[in-house]
Amino acid sequence: MGTGTPGTPGYVPPKSGYGSGKAIGIGVGAAAAGAGALFLVLHHHGAVTGCVRQTDDGLRLVDEKKNKSYALEAGSVDVKPGDRVELKGKKSSGNGGAQMFEPTKVVKSLGSCGPEAAH
Repeated sequence: MGTGTPGTPGYVPPKSGYGSGKAIGIGVGAAAAGAGALFLVLHHHGAVTGCVRQTDDGLRLVDEKKNKSYALEAGSVDVKPGDRVELKGKKSSGNGGAQMFEPTKVVKSLGSCGPEAAH
């Protein structure tokens, strides 16, 4: 005896174990890391950080990461020219292909951009 199928009398598991515990641990760790990365991506999805400027056409937000300028939808959030903010919202193309941003909320108020940004 000494050999047989699991669950039968006389079964002896291998000395090094099955190795599946290590594989399960790696799988669980990878899933947790993936979930964390997904959270970070979705948490900042649709967010733009930059300075609010007054133009002839109204308020514009200049994205400091991509150096793009977006026309802000009027009345959606309370921001003033010269504010440096992180806004969450939706990007779109307006009339004539102009880049528009419809903010849904102010994520963070980051202070002032400086006097030249208010013009």
